[in-house]
Amino acid sequence: MTDLVGIIGGGIVGVALARALSARGDDVTVLEKEARLSQHQTGHNSGVVHAGLYYKPGSLKATLCAAGRVSIREFCEEKGLPYREVGKLVVAVDKSELAALAEIERRSLENGVPDVARIDDVARLREIEPHVAGVAAVHSPHTAVVDYASITEAMAQDVRAAGGTIRLGHEVTAMALENGRVRVVTPVSEDVFDRVIVCAGLQSDVVARFVGADPSPKILPFRGEYWELAPERTGLVKSMIYPVPDPRFPFLGVHFTRGVYDNVHVGPNAVPALAREGYNWLQWSAKDTVESLRWPGAWPLAKQHWRMGVDEISGSLIKPLYYRRARRFIPELRSSDLTHKHGAGVRAQAWGRAGELLDDFVVDQVGPVTLLRNAPSPAATSSIAIAEYVIDHYLGAPRAGSASA
Repeated sequence: MTDLVGIIGGGIVGVALARALSARGDDVTVLEKEARLSQHQTGHNSGVVHAGLYYKPGSLKATLCAAGRVSIREFCEEKGLPYREVGKLVVAVDKSELAALAEIERRSLENGVPDVARIDDVARLREIEPHVAGVAAVHSPHTAVVDYASITEAMAQDVRAAGGTIRLGHEVTAMALENGRVRVVTPVSEDVFDRVIVCAGLQSDVVARFVGADPSPKILPFRGEYWELAPERTGLVKSMIYPVPDPRFPFLGVHFTRGVYDNVHVGPNAVPALAREGYNWLQWSAKDTVESLRWPGAWPLAKQHWRMGVDEISGSLIKPLYYRRARRFIPELRSSDLTHKHGAGVRAQAWGRAGELLDDFVVDQVGPVTLLRNAPSPAATSSIAIAEYVIDHYLGAPRAGSASA
């Protein structure tokens, strides 16, 4: 006897959960509204396997990132997928950033980031990244890059091989709790599950409302835009070069990343998107925008962070401003080196009623429905560990006497 489990969302976290549940014998169905998996956050990120430098020690992010990094590496080795430990430098450009850099170093050590090291010798800094400018850095030599969309597809193959089902083009439009089970409706299907796990990313608060969950946290979409470094200039960057992040925001700032296929992209920024799936300024949703403006946390957030918002929007619209941010780290960079906008991703950032941006992962439970309410970066890195955590803490063993497969 196995549980009938529905998973809403075909990003890497949803498919990782489906894979773990299928492996333990559950009858799993993934419902994804798009025509392919990894359409949104999973397929629009920088591909970094985070080592855990930034996260508050003891937080879910810190714990699950550490475990997830190992699991992702092992999965890539098992499946023959690319996994490149290119390394990463978090660079203090001047002395004003040294205190914040020291905090990154402290967290890295407490989080057990392997072989992390503080570098105060500029000559040593230039050995790692010959073109970088800075006075000090934290070096994480084992930070890696992968192709998360390919990883998700490989996980999906495991789901299908174990008897699970993945339905594309199935957007969930309603859910109802019925006698301890969950009825899930899409335009083309209707199913009753013993349990449902919602991994809906940008739509997670919308789906949560179907089962009467607390409206908070709400999703505020932030778009991150990338520029591509000209192929003949990719030698300016050997690995990854990151700024010291502003602790007030859950964003890392514009950085340089050598990808798994050897391209180098610069970004992302963080601008409020005008639609949940607004990948450029022309994609605008009146409904999404009005809902965000009406949220109680909207004005407190705007009042506190309006300067940051103006700076980010200006950098999005005016290339020279974006270029100046990047050039702080590589003085040899030319504006013409940023050849074209490589693309953009939209981050599903959860925020509360008081305007606070939630930093840690957030999981909620309504009867037999488990809801991932906040799963931003490093969720892709942590995906396999998130799946194990959700199963251990919210699902437990398959229920005796449930419907058979």
